[in-house]
Amino acid sequence: MPFNPFTIDLPVREIIPDVIEHLAARNTLIVQAPPGAGKSTLLPLALLNEPWLANQKIIMLEPRRLAARTIAERMSFLLGEELGQTVGYRIRFENRTSAQTRIEVVTEGILTRMLHSNNALAGVGLVIFDEFHERSIHADVAMALSREAQRTRRPDLRLLVMSATLDMPSLSGLLNAPVVQSEGRQYPVEIIYTGDLDESLLPDLTARTVQRALREKAGDVLVFLPGEGDIKKVEGLLRRQLSREIVIHPLFGMLPPNKQYAAIMPDRNGRRKVVLATSIAETSLTIEGVSVVVDCGYGKTSRFDPNSGLSRLETVQISKDAADQRAGRAGRLGPGTAYRLWTEATHARLAPHRTPEILEADLASLVLDMASWGIIDINQLTWLSPPPKAALLQATETLHQLNALEHGRITEHGRKMHALPTHPRIAHMLLAAEESDQLTLATDIAAILEERDPLPRDAGIDINLRIEALSRYRQENVGGKGLKKIEKIATQYRRMFEITPDNGAVDPYETGVLLAYCYPERIACARPGNNAQFQLANGKYAQAGHRDDLAHDPWLAVAKLDARQGMGKIFLASPLNPKDLAPLVKKQETITWDTTDGELTASSDLRIGSIVLQRKPLPTPDDKHRPAAISDALKREGEELLNFSEAVNQWQNRVLSLRKWRPQESWPDVSTPTLLATNGEWIKPYLVNVEVPEDLFQIDLLLILAGFLDAELQARLNSLAPAEITLPDGSTMELEYFANGAPPVLEIRLQDVLSWHEQPLIDEGEMSVELHLLTPDLKPLVVVSDLSKFWREEYPSLKIMLNEKFPKVNWLLR
Repeated sequence: MPFNPFTIDLPVREIIPDVIEHLAARNTLIVQAPPGAGKSTLLPLALLNEPWLANQKIIMLEPRRLAARTIAERMSFLLGEELGQTVGYRIRFENRTSAQTRIEVVTEGILTRMLHSNNALAGVGLVIFDEFHERSIHADVAMALSREAQRTRRPDLRLLVMSATLDMPSLSGLLNAPVVQSEGRQYPVEIIYTGDLDESLLPDLTARTVQRALREKAGDVLVFLPGEGDIKKVEGLLRRQLSREIVIHPLFGMLPPNKQYAAIMPDRNGRRKVVLATSIAETSLTIEGVSVVVDCGYGKTSRFDPNSGLSRLETVQISKDAADQRAGRAGRLGPGTAYRLWTEATHARLAPHRTPEILEADLASLVLDMASWGIIDINQLTWLSPPPKAALLQATETLHQLNALEHGRITEHGRKMHALPTHPRIAHMLLAAEESDQLTLATDIAAILEERDPLPRDAGIDINLRIEALSRYRQENVGGKGLKKIEKIATQYRRMFEITPDNGAVDPYETGVLLAYCYPERIACARPGNNAQFQLANGKYAQAGHRDDLAHDPWLAVAKLDARQGMGKIFLASPLNPKDLAPLVKKQETITWDTTDGELTASSDLRIGSIVLQRKPLPTPDDKHRPAAISDALKREGEELLNFSEAVNQWQNRVLSLRKWRPQESWPDVSTPTLLATNGEWIKPYLVNVEVPEDLFQIDLLLILAGFLDAELQARLNSLAPAEITLPDGSTMELEYFANGAPPVLEIRLQDVLSWHEQPLIDEGEMSVELHLLTPDLKPLVVVSDLSKFWREEYPSLKIMLNEKFPKVNWLLR
């Protein structure tokens, strides 16, 4: 008997007829449904036998591995089949599909690889983008390529975008697609704000709130924390504080699958459960028994700095949609409660939507993907969030350095790199190692670089210690689960290249050479007289621990470091033999503009990147070279050299806010990193008369940047995101905007808004202005994001205090 989705009591079944009708008539549809509505399991099954699918496959993209597995298992269960028959999944290095599989749940960029090997997606009738609000870079790339396939080869290819918290009007306009909305069965969730926390006290305050939740509410508790380190700290505190009748489960991406499943399933002995999770628990997973959420309000994000070529892992406040998604976990199975470790005022200031990964990520893989597709101008594709220009330039430069691109086009070496399921840097290293007969060592290095460090933090930065530990694990099966996972990946690489492991002694200098293939710009030379400090080939500086075994080596190949302010911190490296660097040494004539006195100098250098091995002065260069030399200096130090005044910053933030609020419109990327990386395109005409650094500071940036917008866009900027707001009495006051798209702020005395009835709005009524209300003596009083609610609920009691403290003011509403 065929599967009947209408027999499953899930809210999404009510919209199945609408979804079927829309997809029969057009090729793109958006479905909005709250967590727990059943969209991830019922909709693919309901569409499986539609005539337009014509026995083709459905590919469903999931942002996380655990969700991909569990959703595929759930659909197989509903069909009464084994996993891998009608429904299967594919994730990196794991395939549970067969010739009979018609619904494939995939992740980890697998859809992108499918598009490259089969760019018309022959045999695929529908691509589903699930949990699209997470805006992973894989999803954005796959969406851009799928839309291109629709436009050029497959107008019959259907795309279904599913989410719980997306900005639907913007997405609908950009994709030219209708929206079908499921009301779901989200039970009411009581929100309790506990007050803003000090981030340094996060584990302790989270543990206390968990104890409070267990006392005050029934049911299992889901706790959201930024990362594995915070989870372990809170777990340690709770194990000492809670009785054995309460079982504690961590839940994060690096956990083995059996422990992840234990966290999401009910306790076998019926005990109450506390699940300590990262943002992995925001997705399609239903964690059985949860009716209480404790949300610390923070998450981890990796931000790529195109100026340094390095990524920095940061703990950041979550957005409103992420907070709503987390709170909704408490209301999936019945009425619930969410404890938020911040205030209602802080909540009003959160950015409305999470930042798409494509705006903060290393784009080397994306650029190589596009080059493999044959796309030189990336902007010709339909991007929901166009990739930042500075990051694209940096990624393109890296790929040229790795010989993957030549004059912007993919090389044969680049095609071989792209065929390997890893980052282009690691692919380049593996291919170089294959030519130099070092492939067994390279596969171990690749696996170690891709996974979490298997050794404790005090083990030192030498990657060769990890390689030796992996070798011991293979021989003696000792060393922990981290090494087991690394060996699993190394085994997959060895299978690809059809080689066997080598557990012999490792020459650390060979490791160094291989790391230099991966990260040529991170070749590091010890700074004279600066213990444990190194200059990188990209011109930045980094430091090892003073007591580290590699701290006094003259040369290092650095694999992992954190791009901190001023001085980076090295986490993983290998020594380098200077003799091995000879092929990398280049003779280069350099013209430099001194940012202290404006002097123009020339030299003939022997260099490895920015590391000068030998310098020979040349005659003073002609002044015609000055603009180009100043432009180079601006790429390195421009934020200090140019006058990024408050007026300039506010103009940038207004444009960047509209870029976030209206992704379907052509607002340029005017972020400071992009402006500096591309300064040659807009500031060079103004550099002709610059002699000394003080001259740069006199350049009117606001006047120049205004030229980025044509007359129509400038008018829309002033209309949608005005610099000032007009008050009821006709006067004006400045608004403060934020680059992340958070609501703009108006600071104003409370007595000046007593005649206002509604919250001020901008962006054609789509964005409210947050009011920071002040006392008559201009001290902060209260933050208001819903003025009518404030007048009803908060103002009556506040007025009593104000009458006592400021009796001369008439505090009656007008």
